[in-house]
Amino acid sequence: MALCTLSLSLQFGRFDQLARHRAALPRHSVTRWIRHSLERDAEITVRIVDAEEGQRLNREFRGKDYATNVLTFDYVQEPMVMADLVLCAPVVAREAKEQRKTLAAHYAHLLVHGTLHAQGWDHETSEEDAQEMEAREIAILAGLGIRNPY
Repeated sequence: MALCTLSLSLQFGRFDQLARHRAALPRHSVTRWIRHSLERDAEITVRIVDAEEGQRLNREFRGKDYATNVLTFDYVQEPMVMADLVLCAPVVAREAKEQRKTLAAHYAHLLVHGTLHAQGWDHETSEEDAQEMEAREIAILAGLGIRNPY
């Protein structure tokens, strides 16, 4: 199976433990994780932010006043995907620790999750949709050698 092409911009804000997060997100890994999640070619920006920026974006765009792990801003789904994925480093690190996952494995899961959202997958529309999306994530991650995140 040929993988879709990806134009990737990987950006890091300024926050505590930046070096740790950069180490968990080498460009070749981020590219691999996203490309395995794509159903069509894409231009995606991935931005890793601090809690303040994550909370501000979640409040402004989703009306929820807290920092969340990943936000997906999908602009175009066809003929190619154009999206921004914003991941909040402190939230991702906290969740990885709580779930006893490596930081890289949790980032991989969230990037797969966000990339699926960018292509129209949605787990909030129905229980059936949630189960389908979760199964798709598990299959993609298994293909990448990453264990079931659930």
